[in-house]
Amino acid sequence: MAQTDVLVTQEPAPQTVHVSELPRKEYDVARNTGAYTSAGLATAGFRTAKYLVDEWFQNCYARYHQAFADRDQSERQRHVSQQLAAETEALAQRTQEDSTRRVGERLQDTHGWKSELQREIEELLAETDLLLAQKLRLERALDATALPYSIATDNLQCRERRQHPDLVRDYVEMELLKEAELIRNIQGLLKRTIMQAVKQIQLNREHKETCEMDWSDKVEAYNIDETCSRYHNQSTEVQFHPHSVRLEESASTPETWAKFSQDNLYRAERERLASANLRQLIDCILRDTSEDLRLQCDAVNLAFGRRCEELEDARHKLNDHLRKTLQEITDQEHNVATLKQAIKDKEAPLKVAQTCLYQRSHRPNVELCRDTAQFRLVSEVGELNLSLTALKEKLLEAEQSLHNLEDTRMSLEKDIAVKTNSLFIDRQKCMTHRAHYPTVLRLAGYQ
Repeated sequence: MAQTDVLVTQEPAPQTVHVSELPRKEYDVARNTGAYTSAGLATAGFRTAKYLVDEWFQNCYARYHQAFADRDQSERQRHVSQQLAAETEALAQRTQEDSTRRVGERLQDTHGWKSELQREIEELLAETDLLLAQKLRLERALDATALPYSIATDNLQCRERRQHPDLVRDYVEMELLKEAELIRNIQGLLKRTIMQAVKQIQLNREHKETCEMDWSDKVEAYNIDETCSRYHNQSTEVQFHPHSVRLEESASTPETWAKFSQDNLYRAERERLASANLRQLIDCILRDTSEDLRLQCDAVNLAFGRRCEELEDARHKLNDHLRKTLQEITDQEHNVATLKQAIKDKEAPLKVAQTCLYQRSHRPNVELCRDTAQFRLVSEVGELNLSLTALKEKLLEAEQSLHNLEDTRMSLEKDIAVKTNSLFIDRQKCMTHRAHYPTVLRLAGYQ
């Protein structure tokens, strides 16, 4: 009856009989007190005499009244029941339509979030693939720096084999040291960037997996709600589940449900933007490092070219001086030979003059006179001795000059050999090796 009070929304139809207690009617029962009555204890509670006519009418009236009251009550109950059935049917239909409509709205919300998650997953997957390509470029660029570093260190080791006085710390060596330091710094930068890219790829994959799990849950929920939206009263799959109305304690609210997906999308988009920024940074790093390496390579090559020109010019000048020195040595040898011949030529006149003086010293007595001939012979011997002394001094000077020229020739030849060795190292060893320097595309990781 309590449910009836809730569901009945209209006033009941007027009844033919007012709902009220009927007044109790008192009847005078005729008592049989005749001669044939029995009032003994053995017959107490049992009626042995016949009913009176009034009792018969009274009994009929009571039956009429009871039948009328029961019919009236049944009629009113039927009316209320029909009204209740109609109202509950309308209420059930409205409730079912509202539930179906809300399930449809939920389907739209779930489809919207599912689409956003799917779009973010696809964009994050594409971004991860692009970042993987950039990571591959970094690894290729790092591998490509091994050859320039090997070339730079090999050039430095080769140039250590230069001989004195060419074993100098020239600008070529300074550029080579700068190149080796630049390559080491670039290798460190590329290694750190690769580690950062690996970490970002891991974060991208983690957030993609989170979005995929959320997307998978929403797909499952969407399929369940879609199945529920197709249920109707004539469906054969429906059945009673009395305990399904109980709410789980771990169930989320619409606000927390939406915030969960929104947070997942926000974090995924944040990592995607961070990944895009990292890709741009990697592109700038590879472009700058490849350009820096090529510029330093050009600077080293230019220094080698200048140094080779200087060595070539120095060797040319040394060869010219050597040629002149050799010519001077030849001339000096002729001069020494001439001086020796001149000295030898002075020996005969000196012998003649001395012999004459010796012979004239044997003149007897007064004949041993200091005449003009004697003074002239003495003067001749003196002049010849002075000439011989001067010639011998010049001979000594010429021989010393010749010795110096020989030493100079040896120094020039040694220096030319040193310059030739330095040119061979710089031009044939270093420059030839540097011809294998990687291209800009390879240093940038494209090859």
